[in-house]
Amino acid sequence: MTLDILLSLMAFAFVSSITPGPNNVMLLASGTNFGLRRTVPHMLGIALGFGVMVIGVGAGLIQLFEVYPTSYLVMQILSALYLTYLAWKIAHAKPLSDEAGTKAAEGKPLTFLQAAAFQWVNPKALGMAITAITTFAPKELGFLGIVMVACVFSCVNLPSVTTWAVLGTQMKRFLSNPRRLRIFNIASAITLLACLYPIFAS
Repeated sequence: MTLDILLSLMAFAFVSSITPGPNNVMLLASGTNFGLRRTVPHMLGIALGFGVMVIGVGAGLIQLFEVYPTSYLVMQILSALYLTYLAWKIAHAKPLSDEAGTKAAEGKPLTFLQAAAFQWVNPKALGMAITAITTFAPKELGFLGIVMVACVFSCVNLPSVTTWAVLGTQMKRFLSNPRRLRIFNIASAITLLACLYPIFAS
């Protein structure tokens, strides 16, 4: 994996992990209602559970690429389209819903296994995993390339999701401000689109 690809992967992992989504809304509410210590299993479940999902998804895709080599290019194009769509959605995102955060915080905080299992039914996480593998995993490295992507994502994902739990209501208020939310989302969208350059320039 070249340095420019690695940096782009890290940028993609950061932007996709730090921006609002089901995981972060639940962590925001959990950090606010249960505190950081009780939310740690939830955070670890997301980071490690997502890494395992990346490996599982990638292992299946490797077999597809070996049987149908052109499918790799097709998946890269589809992933680029998905990144473009995701960037557009981020740039036009609305303030977080109080109702969503309230529902996420009801009851007890998620356990490690619950948070890990949730990644497999989280549309954003599945899209991130498929995009990361098809766009950034070095095809020539095979399964090792997938493991590298999973490790990078987990390392970047953990501090990103921790931010939401630590900031809690402060982050929620920050992103509920229309002007600040607009600036944050546009900057994130531009960064996300910039991640595509090294892939198609190489």
